[in-house]
Amino acid sequence: MAIDGSTDIYGIMGQPVAHSLSPAMHNAAFQALGLNKVYLPFAVADVAGAVAGFRALGVKGVSVTIPHKQVIIPHLDSLDPVAGKIGAVNTLVLTGPLIHGLNTDWLGANRALGETMDLKGKTVLLIGDGGAARAIGFGLLEAGARLLLASRNQGKGAALASHLGCPWQPLEKAPDLTADALVNATAVGMTPQSDRTPVPMAALANFPVVMDIVYAPLETRLLKEARTTGCRVVDGLTMLLYQGVAQFELWTGQPAPIEVMRAILQQRLGHRHTMA
Repeated sequence: MAIDGSTDIYGIMGQPVAHSLSPAMHNAAFQALGLNKVYLPFAVADVAGAVAGFRALGVKGVSVTIPHKQVIIPHLDSLDPVAGKIGAVNTLVLTGPLIHGLNTDWLGANRALGETMDLKGKTVLLIGDGGAARAIGFGLLEAGARLLLASRNQGKGAALASHLGCPWQPLEKAPDLTADALVNATAVGMTPQSDRTPVPMAALANFPVVMDIVYAPLETRLLKEARTTGCRVVDGLTMLLYQGVAQFELWTGQPAPIEVMRAILQQRLGHRHTMA
């Protein structure tokens, strides 16, 4: 695609952003549909200055990543209700000078898990008490699921469970629990500590579906052991993909070229694995 005076600008703001797979994913999608749009990485330290720049330059849409998902909120003109409940924004839609904030992390998680099971009325054991667990938890409630929360930190875990309106258990009790699905919303098992897992293999038979938000490695120890146990598994790339699909469709109003986006993510993750 040739960039010209009519090219619409999109991007990702964070610190750091050099590692992000979003530019490759979104630019491949724009190119596949022949859209005159480009997606750029913005390493941002000054959030207020960046937002003023987006308005002034006519940027059309922005992904928001760590550490700006919460601090961006006071700079917005409007906020999606679910993003308000979550208390974090990962997507900006700009219409002229007005900026609307949304969160597609929960949409990505719901769609990824929803390919394997119907969420409504099902019980999900969610492991974690950080930002990812918060987004996924509120998203699962939006879909009509029942939540159980487990984490290592009692203070943080009980506080999040209170916000979600669900029971909390210490993580060591997870083997005693049963649910229709288990979702790991922590970084346990991520490279370089890929030999770790949040739940012992012996407990996985209690959970017919197991999802891990970690995507490096793509098959974590948790997913490998779940597959061996006979569980249906959902990897972290699928959530990453679908949160990006939701962003693309919000920005363009067109169906995203999902398989193009999936292929570029698999290619980039495979390359990283080869280089590691």
